[in-house]
Amino acid sequence: MPDSLMYQQDHFVVLETDQPEQFLTAEELLEKLELVLQTMTGEELPTDLQRFDSVSAQAQYLIDTSCELDVGPGKYLQWYAIRLEK
Repeated sequence: MPDSLMYQQDHFVVLETDQPEQFLTAEELLEKLELVLQTMTGEELPTDLQRFDSVSAQAQYLIDTSCELDVGPGKYLQWYAIRLEK
């Protein structure tokens, strides 16, 4: 049976255009995604996010189902779950 630690997503490494890599907790990543999503217009949002009423729900959906968000041409925002302890 797989160890439940394999499915925990407590920490993430975040890669962003012109920024050094960042290590964030799940809460910090949620806040970061919320801020980014607030700056996007309805047309810029991916279609699967448009069905959610709140930015918080959109950000949580991204964390649960994706590892990147299209933030414009030549730019990127990616996150990957990491385990800090063995």
